[in-house]
Amino acid sequence: MKLSDFWERMDETFGAGYARSVASDHSIGMLGGRTIDQALAEGENAKAVWIAVCRTWPDRVPARLVR
Repeated sequence: MKLSDFWERMDETFGAGYARSVASDHSIGMLGGRTIDQALAEGENAKAVWIAVCRTWPDRVPARLVR
């Protein structure tokens, strides 16, 4: 997954403004307690981060984006 695709999905899921807040403020257990921003900055694969987002907020992510 390209990073631009990741951010498009984040924006669609959380809204353009709130997506950046989610990425910087919420630690995710599946990412070793890192935030999305930290995981991406440390070279984590965008697809792996997206999977973590989907599993952390299963009721928020539109079903068609869970993949």
